[in-house]
Amino acid sequence: MSRYWSAVVHELTPYVPGEQPKLPNLVKLNTNENPYGPSPKALEALRGEVGDSLRLYPDPLGERLKEAVAAFYDVAPHQVFVGNGSDEVLAHAFLALLKHDAPLLFPDITYSFYPVYCGLYGIRYRQLPLDEKFAVNLDDYLQPNGGIIFPNPNAPTGMALPLAEIERLLQANTDSVVVVDEAYVDFGAESAVRLVNRYPNLLVIHTLSKSRSLAGLRVGYAIGDGALIEALNRVKDSFNSYPLDRLALAGAAAAVEDRAYFEDTCRKVIASRERLVADLEALGFEVLPSAANFVFARHPALDGAELTARLRERSIIVRHFKHPSRIAPYLRITVGTDGQCAALVHALREIQQAL
Repeated sequence: MSRYWSAVVHELTPYVPGEQPKLPNLVKLNTNENPYGPSPKALEALRGEVGDSLRLYPDPLGERLKEAVAAFYDVAPHQVFVGNGSDEVLAHAFLALLKHDAPLLFPDITYSFYPVYCGLYGIRYRQLPLDEKFAVNLDDYLQPNGGIIFPNPNAPTGMALPLAEIERLLQANTDSVVVVDEAYVDFGAESAVRLVNRYPNLLVIHTLSKSRSLAGLRVGYAIGDGALIEALNRVKDSFNSYPLDRLALAGAAAAVEDRAYFEDTCRKVIASRERLVADLEALGFEVLPSAANFVFARHPALDGAELTARLRERSIIVRHFKHPSRIAPYLRITVGTDGQCAALVHALREIQQAL
């Protein structure tokens, strides 16, 4: 059947999502889902939306959700764009704002969807190496470019840049767009949203999949200058005018409005992360400093792939990346409940003792 494919499809190397196995008694620590459920107010809003109104198209602009996001971050609704998960928002940003003659710049160890989008849209790019401590050095990005994108905190390392460094980059890089992908920012990093009114070339992208426990609903948004948002809307309306259904719009707006539940959940995850880091270090693991809802850890005497396989035998799954080779010894471990983290630590202790 491949003889019917377009030339573009032949050249694509698709993104590989995290595994979603259906195993009994699984401790699932591989896809950075929140261990705590969505806001009860979000669930109530979802139930309230199920009815005769589903025969009608949803609001193509997502105004209620945009207003909720704008109120939360103290920006104007016209500075907010909403989409079907942050991956779709990112895709629109790549096409609308980052496709230029000069290369797009992003880290060599980062969210692996970035080079996929470049392949899909024919965007030239240059990957800049993290330093010896796996940190992003923004001085490396002070070169001619067609745009800059990086996660903060970075993925899969979990390491975050201070806001002052991001602002320094924005001050030095005024001729192209800087996209800060803040999927994990709510677990301990500083958001760059506070800078959008000062820097018209800054776009900040968020997801409701992590800190608001709505990975199954697929909602993301971007915040930036009105001109950037207009560009995203032009691409969206040339692709799908109704990216968010009525349930998603209602549930997402309620989740954003429930600030107390959001803050409590983040505190719980952060506390569990710190306990997990201490337990891993007690077992001899080296753990990178994380401001995310996951940790990136290696054991100097144990192979990362072997550890992943042995954990799977115990119905515990974590994420392992074979490439690049520099990160092959590491495991990316989602912060689960305290019980899930304790099960992981117990399994790792048993594996060490058996070797």
